This record gives sequence, structure tokens and C-alpha cells, in this order.
Amino acid sequence: GDIVLLAKPVTLTEGDRVTLTTDVPVATDGTSKPEKLLYAVSLPPVHGQIEHINYPGVPIPSHRQSDVVAQKVSYVHDNSHGADKESLR
Repeated sequence: GDIVLLAKPVTLTEGDRVTLTTDVPVATDGTSKPEKLLYAVSLPPVHGQIEHINYPGVPIPSHRQSDVVAQKVSYVHDNSHGADKESLR
């Protein structure tokens, strides 16, 4: 079926971390099991990384919607200067 992904912008300063919640990315595919949806990082962030909170400092290539609901996934800015806007894909 069709997949719908809604995303909202988040503003961070250098070195900040934001926990991804369903207020930022949330997806649905029309099934009764949205928690099984898998997010794959196809283009890693340039000025930071996506991490699982249980493994800080280790970038992850994918995570599940259930990890987002449980607030176990975060984006960490890498302290690089001059980073304007960045999007996660």
C-alpha cells in the first residue's frame, strides 16, 4: 500500500541532540502494524548522525517506528560550524 510520512522541522545549535518523536517523523502504511515500519537512512546527515540512545556515538543505518514511539532514536549535531539547514533522508 501507500506510505505516508509526515515530518516537521527541528532547530538545533552546534552540539545539540534531539530525540526523534512521533511529532517529528511519523509514518503510516495503512496496515494495523505501523510500529513495524522501518526507516532506512539512505543519505546520512552531513553535520551529525542518527543514533540509538542505548549506543551513543554510534551512527545507525536504520530504525523502526517503534523505536521512535519509545523515544530511543536521536539526531546529534556534530559541532561543525557554518552548517545551515540539514535534512534527513
